[in-house]
Amino acid sequence: MNIINLVISLLGGAAGGNVAGNLMKDKSLGTLGDSIVGILGGGIGGAILQSLGMGAAAAGGGGTDIGSIIANVVGGGVGGGVLMAVIGAIRGAMTKSA
Repeated sequence: MNIINLVISLLGGAAGGNVAGNLMKDKSLGTLGDSIVGILGGGIGGAILQSLGMGAAAAGGGGTDIGSIIANVVGGGVGGGVLMAVIGAIRGAMTKSA
């Protein structure tokens, strides 16, 4: 994964985390929290997709063509949204038990 693909995945993850936070208001960590968790999830999601051969490398060799960019944005967004939902659910479960 080159630096351009990583940055695109991280930005997609931040967007995905914020979208997930807005859709699940009760699990939201706030804008900054959603963004940070989304960035982490975007990096992880992009790396997982690339290792499975479904990320930027499969879309166009890892360059900066439109297929590669879309693959990184989608992979990062999904990864960010999923991690945001998981951490939000864990946080919600912890506050209910306390």
